[in-house]
Amino acid sequence: MAERTLRGARLGGQSFEDERGIEFAARQQVGYRCERGHEFEITMSVEADIPATWECPRCGAESLSVAGIQPEAKAEKPARTHWDMLLERRSEKELEDILKERLELLRGGEIGPAHLHRSSRKKKVS
Repeated sequence: MAERTLRGARLGGQSFEDERGIEFAARQQVGYRCERGHEFEITMSVEADIPATWECPRCGAESLSVAGIQPEAKAEKPARTHWDMLLERRSEKELEDILKERLELLRGGEIGPAHLHRSSRKKKVS
């Protein structure tokens, strides 16, 4: 008997509910325009916070609201360089002293690549 009641009905493709007595939520159309000139509208609830940007459905670029809503500026942290981190650990005077010390060792042949010091060692021996 159950087979007869479903015969001819497209299950999942058709709703048997009646729309009488149903109250839809209030909606609004929000317009956006991308940098390539594509304009489109998105349907949103009246209660929703309207975003300043939306992805363009045609080209995928970021689109700005036609209503003039501006995106919030994000506070960007300045990039910390190697020099900034080095100055957190040592003063410039300490760094100058270390540089002088290392240059003396390098010029004296105590540190550095061996090929730079071969000729100076032979001269000292003879």
